[in-house]
Amino acid sequence: MLNKKEARQRRARKTRERIAEKKSVRLAINRTNLHIYAQVISADGNKILASASSTEAEVRKSLANGGNKAAAAVVGKRIAEKAKGAGIAKVAFDRSGNRYHGRVKALAEAARENGLQF
Repeated sequence: MLNKKEARQRRARKTRERIAEKKSVRLAINRTNLHIYAQVISADGNKILASASSTEAEVRKSLANGGNKAAAAVVGKRIAEKAKGAGIAKVAFDRSGNRYHGRVKALAEAARENGLQF
């Protein structure tokens, strides 16, 4: 029987294997209780092309709490802008085994609205 953490890691591993087969740039997220982080990682997995998080000074000025949907939406918008600035328009969404709802969904939808294609 898998515990909650092991089950999430198994789901994440399966997703990353599928993304690696396609050899596409991926948008990986990391969600903690206090903050949310997003990174655009190269197809070979060796280089971070863009990153954004709720811990950045500019984001923290505008938000009281880094661990809610509003913060996730701001991070989604920032990662989309940074990725477009780096010349990346299409990514594979790596939700790291987390369920697609709440903060994960808010980040993904904000990134889509700002021009990033999944």
